[in-house]
Amino acid sequence: MPIIEKPIRQSVTLPQGIARRIKSLAKSSRTSANRILVELIESGLEARDQERNRFLEMADRLARSGDPQEQRRLKEELARMTFGE
Repeated sequence: MPIIEKPIRQSVTLPQGIARRIKSLAKSSRTSANRILVELIESGLEARDQERNRFLEMADRLARSGDPQEQRRLKEELARMTFGE
């Protein structure tokens, strides 16, 4: 039997341009602005989790690597992920 999560009411203030885009997406997909916000938040959280997992995987590969060129490449990639370009 699946566990049903109880929704929690949350107030969010959005910049005007983003609010317009949300309403437009809701209208074009024939759903509520609330549903669009939930979907965007869920996909953003999932993307953040994937980025974290990718970082941890690369750090693990760096720790196991014996090849100096691969180590340098992995260090550079981890630095880009951490600090940007």
